[in-house]
Amino acid sequence: MARIAGVTLPNEKRIVIALTYLYGVGPTIAEKIVAAAEVDPNIRTKNLTADEENRVRQTVEKSYKIEGDLRREVRAHIKRLIDIKSYRGTRHAKRLPARGQRTRTNTRTVRGNVRRTMGSGRKPSSQKT
Repeated sequence: MARIAGVTLPNEKRIVIALTYLYGVGPTIAEKIVAAAEVDPNIRTKNLTADEENRVRQTVEKSYKIEGDLRREVRAHIKRLIDIKSYRGTRHAKRLPARGQRTRTNTRTVRGNVRRTMGSGRKPSSQKT
């Protein structure tokens, strides 16, 4: 059970795939980490020796900003945009798409899954007239 930066990596997955469970580590960076730590990329997390695990942990902590630090930095960037009242900042503040996506349709998750079409909320007509 390997723990890196407060995250428990899954035991049954290859170390390259398991490292992507860390926030800020994708497939490319995971391969670079494994190469720098001189660990076989096909080895399972449960089969890592303590020495290999420490090398991977040190490589991650030394070379990359991940988990809490990265989340804090991203939040600070968004807060800066909101404070200077840029267009992107106002979009973030209103919880709308900030990168030019259309909002008339397709932003259901951002807008709270609101459906305002004609027949979507109609009750069945069960009473006689």
